[in-house]
Amino acid sequence: MITRDSSLLRSLFIVACLVVFRASGAESITHSFLATGSDTRIVSSDGKVTWSHPASTRDGWVLDDGHILLTLTKSASYPGGGVIELTRDGKIVFEYRGRQEEVNTSQRLPRNRYLLTEAGPEPRIMEVERGGKVLVSVPISCQKTNFHMQSRMTRKLPNGNYLVPQLLDKVVREYDVKGQIVWEAKTPHWPFTAIRLPGGNTLINCTYGNESIEVDKSGNTVWRLSNEDLSEPLIKDACGGQRLPNGNTVITSYGIGARKTKLIEVTPAKKLVWTWTDDLPHGIHHFQILDTNGRALRGAALR
Repeated sequence: MITRDSSLLRSLFIVACLVVFRASGAESITHSFLATGSDTRIVSSDGKVTWSHPASTRDGWVLDDGHILLTLTKSASYPGGGVIELTRDGKIVFEYRGRQEEVNTSQRLPRNRYLLTEAGPEPRIMEVERGGKVLVSVPISCQKTNFHMQSRMTRKLPNGNYLVPQLLDKVVREYDVKGQIVWEAKTPHWPFTAIRLPGGNTLINCTYGNESIEVDKSGNTVWRLSNEDLSEPLIKDACGGQRLPNGNTVITSYGIGARKTKLIEVTPAKKLVWTWTDDLPHGIHHFQILDTNGRALRGAALR
């Protein structure tokens, strides 16, 4: 016979098991995210596309006010690439048309400024005001034989400097506003992302090297993830990356096709805890994780 007390004890036991289950990390992870590349879209945590844009893109952000900032791939409409900020209903509130070979990155800055990079005969980092006026132009010291392989996801740092992954040069460099190189780290393959972490280390994704590395202030590798750390080779062309507030790292495989894993999340101990797979024929160039299990990420996105 089951008494009232025994039923209560059973209920308390079940609750305790659930608490242990969730605390152990066994609770499933969901994310919503912005994806850029041949298919530009926002995907909800249940896998539905909630917003999309017809243009191919290279970089992008969901801004605090809900607007979307996109770096546009060169096309007939934007022969030198470009950057736009638009509302969810498609109204463009900022536009910059590239004046050289292509534009590879963008970042909205305070005081209605935008950071972007141009590749071409005069590779440079730029800060542009909302009206399109160029306020800052900093030359990038890189090779000029392959414009497409000059730079990728450049970011302005809290100290006012610029962190630039230089692909074909196989180096990540930090420039001050005068264009002087104040820090650099050599990379084992073409660097795509360079993310300065709060403690001073830098997280770098190395494209065809199929790996993500974290280097310290001296450029020494202190953490590395490759296919050797996974039960199967999920990393193919490690382009975009993001370090989450919980310390986990998300990596995209750009050079992968339909019905393949395009995003993976690993813990600092390299445990695989989340993946994203879809039927689209193209990989994801870069991305922004927006929430985890329905809770918006706090602080600046480290990507």
